[in-house]
Amino acid sequence: MTSIAETTIPSAVPVDDRRNRLWVRLWLYAVLVTLFALVIVGGATRLTDSGLSITEWKPIHGVIPPLSEAEWQEELDKYRQIPEYQQINKGMSLDAFKTIYWWEWGHRLLARGVGFVFALPLAFFWLTGRLERRLKPKLLGILGLGALQGAIGWWMVASGLVDRVDVSQYRLATHLTIACVIFAAVMVVARGLAPHSGGRAVPRVQNLAGWLVFAVLFQIYLGGLVAGLDAGMTYNTWPLMDGAIVPQGLFAQSPAWLNLFEKPKTVQFVHRLGAYALLLLALWHCVETWRRAPGSTHARRAVILLLLICIQAAIGIATLLMVVPLGWALAHQAMALMVLGFAAAHWRATKGAYPPETRVELRS
Repeated sequence: MTSIAETTIPSAVPVDDRRNRLWVRLWLYAVLVTLFALVIVGGATRLTDSGLSITEWKPIHGVIPPLSEAEWQEELDKYRQIPEYQQINKGMSLDAFKTIYWWEWGHRLLARGVGFVFALPLAFFWLTGRLERRLKPKLLGILGLGALQGAIGWWMVASGLVDRVDVSQYRLATHLTIACVIFAAVMVVARGLAPHSGGRAVPRVQNLAGWLVFAVLFQIYLGGLVAGLDAGMTYNTWPLMDGAIVPQGLFAQSPAWLNLFEKPKTVQFVHRLGAYALLLLALWHCVETWRRAPGSTHARRAVILLLLICIQAAIGIATLLMVVPLGWALAHQAMALMVLGFAAAHWRATKGAYPPETRVELRS
């Protein structure tokens, strides 16, 4: 008689599953590279004030850029209708318009590309049975978040087409943060599929590593507010700001909470405080990890993470002192993504790889 019994795979992942995990992981790394490029081009689009050059959301037709002088002129005429042109760029030549248009078009093309790079292989791995059950809801969630991000991107652009000469800093910070959440989520899944040389870290180390991921994301959100308000263009000194450690007039507007989101001076100061807090948290995590697991892979990664955050702080200070040149600003944004990616991978590593799946076997 044949019976069905559920058995658990031994701790070692079978060869076929290891091969599937490798291919899925390589695909997710390719997604990460594409996301990285997307966020950097998005930063350049913001820094060059190019984000409002395309005034319509055409998810399908918008893949094709203007192909004739008449089409270019039509796009410029649409741009001339919005406040940014009328109040800031009035008289802009067609050649100058093409420059900002290409930045925004490239950003939107990359966004569409990420969708294909993620969705098509996901369908292939799913339909060919190469995805573990636990991965399916995680990857579907990431796909859904990516679709939502496209709508958030247009929601952001729309805020600058009628009554403003730029996009809302609230919406810009939201758009950037959701992009980084997607980036971190992909990294966590990829790292969970990778072989791990060490065991799980103790819960305290795991928890601190998780809080570090949250802190990096929060600091990126604050950076989005800074970018949205061009707050880095003023008070370009460090460690003093406006001649003091704690500058005056931080809460001059009423209600007081509004200063945290709409007053450039306050927003920049809070971003500085966030950097100090993140650095202290990383130092605490490093010391705690070495105290509880000296010499382990977890401890070594904690040191690397602390060093990456120190490098990021140095790039941020240099960017501020030089009044936000394009190259340094993009380096600051790129390094923020690297810190986030490493923090997310480190947190997943403290929890260990995903365990082998439970299989159903036929026994006679």
